Amino acid sequence: MTDVHLDPRPATGARARPEAPRAPRWKRRKSDGPIAFAYLAPALLVLVGLMGYPIYQLVLISLFDYGQEQVSGGAPLVFLGLDNYTRLLGDPKFWTVLAQTVGFAAVCVVGTLLVGAALAVLATRVRTWARMTLFLAALGAWATPTVAGSTIWLFLFDANFGFVNELLGTTGFSWTYDRWTAFGLVAAEVVWCSFPFVMVTLYAGIKSIPGEVLEAAALDGASTFRTARSVILPLLRPLLVVVTIQSIIWDFKVFTQIYIMTNGGGIAGRNLVLNVYAYQQAFAASEYGLGATIGVVMTVLLLLITLGYLRALRKSGEEL
Repeated sequence: MTDVHLDPRPATGARARPEAPRAPRWKRRKSDGPIAFAYLAPALLVLVGLMGYPIYQLVLISLFDYGQEQVSGGAPLVFLGLDNYTRLLGDPKFWTVLAQTVGFAAVCVVGTLLVGAALAVLATRVRTWARMTLFLAALGAWATPTVAGSTIWLFLFDANFGFVNELLGTTGFSWTYDRWTAFGLVAAEVVWCSFPFVMVTLYAGIKSIPGEVLEAAALDGASTFRTARSVILPLLRPLLVVVTIQSIIWDFKVFTQIYIMTNGGGIAGRNLVLNVYAYQQAFAASEYGLGATIGVVMTVLLLLITLGYLRALRKSGEEL
């Protein structure tokens, strides 16, 4: 009997082409670099034009003894070099204000992300009329000017005539007298005016997730928590990076809410943050060089925090 050998080639007799080997991931990233830079170049030029010169002037002023006499032309500029930075870093008050700023910003960022994410999930589960009501209320908070919003919150929490004290039966209690209640009140106002950005952004991201992906997770027996942790959160990672960095930048440089709601930084400066501290040094004390130094330090800190956060996210993504 003759052995029958099956031809693994297609019936047409055409020889299958070997699949070309794919380039390593690092080579693909390297080849995409010039294209990505070309797309980002216009925005980079605009940012350099709008921010480059002010930052240059800020650094320049921080290197001089620049006070009211120098502004009015009554005295020449005196180059100090890094003396302003040495003076600032050697001041214990600066480190106290820095710690307060970092803690206050961290509470605001976490609160904004939690409230915004929770309401984004809620918006995907309610009916259309409820979702529209939620969005209109959130956009109302987002559109309220900062000065007006801070004044309204002060009126609501007024010690003698505030609605909140009347509701809680604590008439006469001052929310802005104690350091921590004052910080908590300002943080609540910051979260109130900041969460709409996070809510709308994450809601759009959740709605853009294909339904087939969620259905596949449900068919595999994944619980709601496991689906959120293993499916939804990884897909929302780019949006979470954007809203987190944006919130860090906004909350780290809060000025208006603190200045209005604590009357310039609280009793004896107990509620100072770096932006208000820089304002006091530059305009109240007429030490513009020292105020500019605080601004430079804030800019460097924000860059370091942002780069550290991006590096941590990239490392966690590679481990996954």
